Amino acid sequence: MIVDPHRLERGLAAVFANAGMAADDAAVTARHLVEADLRGHPSHGVGLMPGYVAAMRAGEMRLDARLTVVRDDGPLVLLDAGSGPGQPMAHAATALAIERAGRHGLAAVGLRDAYHIGRIGHWAEQCAAAGLVSLHVVNVPTRAVVVPHGGAAARLGTNPFTAAFPRRGAEPIVVDFATSRWAMGKMRVAMAKGETVPDGYLLDADGRPTGDPSVMFRTPLGALLPFGEHKGSALALAVELLAGALLGGFTQSGASIASVTNSMLTIAFDPAALAGADAYAERVEALAAWVATDPGVLLPGDPERARRSAAMAGGLSVDPATWNEMAAAAASVGVADLLATNGRDP
Repeated sequence: MIVDPHRLERGLAAVFANAGMAADDAAVTARHLVEADLRGHPSHGVGLMPGYVAAMRAGEMRLDARLTVVRDDGPLVLLDAGSGPGQPMAHAATALAIERAGRHGLAAVGLRDAYHIGRIGHWAEQCAAAGLVSLHVVNVPTRAVVVPHGGAAARLGTNPFTAAFPRRGAEPIVVDFATSRWAMGKMRVAMAKGETVPDGYLLDADGRPTGDPSVMFRTPLGALLPFGEHKGSALALAVELLAGALLGGFTQSGASIASVTNSMLTIAFDPAALAGADAYAERVEALAAWVATDPGVLLPGDPERARRSAAMAGGLSVDPATWNEMAAAAASVGVADLLATNGRDP
């Protein structure tokens, strides 16, 4: 299916609202999922909608949850999401980090135990749009899916690391990656398309290398491998400690958590409070020009923006299996016709 992104966003917002989510929260969630697809990350995009609807019905995503302030010391804030809708909770936490960094020069805001908060680069881009440098670490304690380096069984989550750096007169540099070779959502997309996974990404349930992504969606589970061998494995552990243990949220412990849970630590900096706005801007541009001297070099964030431009011009592609799942989930809450009319032939 080739889908108009604006119409799809409205359709998704209607689905979430009909499923019981507050209208404003439904709009934030829909926009986030569409943006993830537009930027070339369907693993975190619209294909998650059926799972979100199921989670609302099962009570895993708590629609009655409110963002609670656990601690507020000015530039240091800890928030508890109570398993509420992840994108609205993360948007609010990021907005608070932006406000406090603007006031104090820096801010550290912890958001613990939200339902899935989606593509983390989105929150880094929110900070960059406000002129702030930011770091974000997120744990995924729902179930262990990543093998520590040297092991044969999963013990960690995909635990992403993200950083963004605003620029004057240019798009920000946005570093955003899972600490596994691929995120779990990319395995879901590969399985839906009937594709295999490159060598060195997966182990089956017996600890043997495999290219079959379905091993991550049947019992007994297979496992993802960390990127960069011991380096990715160590970074995944550090992220688990920073986003989970440090914030007092759920962490990996060998027990499964029913809902798809994330905790995020955001640290935001106002460049004017450190090097100074002008000195920071000059150094960023000098470094960017040096690194990207070769025309074949893209800066982090450039590929996503190129994909977004192409998708906005030509439409958003959704594979048939995912589209059928979305249509069924939408129909279950009374908006099947709205979603079904969004598609057009390529």
